[in-house]
Amino acid sequence: LNGAVVVVDPNTGRILSIVNQKMALESAFTPCSTFKPVVGLAALKEGLITQDTQLRVGRRRHMNLTEALAVSNNRFFTRLGQMLGFRRLARYAREMGLGQKVGWNIPGESPGRFPQVPPKGVGVGILSSYGKDIAVTPLQLAAVISAIANGGTLHYLQYPRTSEEMAQFQPKPRRRLESLAQFFPQIKEGLAAAVLYGTAQSAYDPEEQIFG
Repeated sequence: LNGAVVVVDPNTGRILSIVNQKMALESAFTPCSTFKPVVGLAALKEGLITQDTQLRVGRRRHMNLTEALAVSNNRFFTRLGQMLGFRRLARYAREMGLGQKVGWNIPGESPGRFPQVPPKGVGVGILSSYGKDIAVTPLQLAAVISAIANGGTLHYLQYPRTSEEMAQFQPKPRRRLESLAQFFPQIKEGLAAAVLYGTAQSAYDPEEQIFG
């Protein structure tokens, strides 16, 4: 009742299944830490960090991007947001499709929201670490993570429902994120590490590599 699941083939943008379709399409939520891969991509592309850059996250503790993604470290991504500034971060978020509809002729889809200004009184750091003032649908998150999974193609998501629609299905690439392509493997290392030793360990499967 209180959640949704969207299953997508990341290489084609075909939606395979949706659980709780109304919530998946119409309801937009604060993305919290699921926004952090976008922040990491922006910082890598802007040359503010490399995968090995160590940022201070405590009195005596430093982390690189892989570890920060794995354990979802808020201080690390607050710092990245401050280094990027709101305008640069917003540009990458919109390039990834946030604040826009991602489906192809899917009735009832909400575009979600990406703010025009940083959160009032707290600045961009709380947006980059907690997703404050952003609203995304499960469908949008599926599109973003699919682009990361397939190496940089942002597909329109399509939901064929009849045998005829399935037979006629063709992928509809929305844009190729060429400028970001070289950085997706670095983000995926952090998502793999989340399953190996971070926040997504319950998804670990010894026979399949899972990214979380």
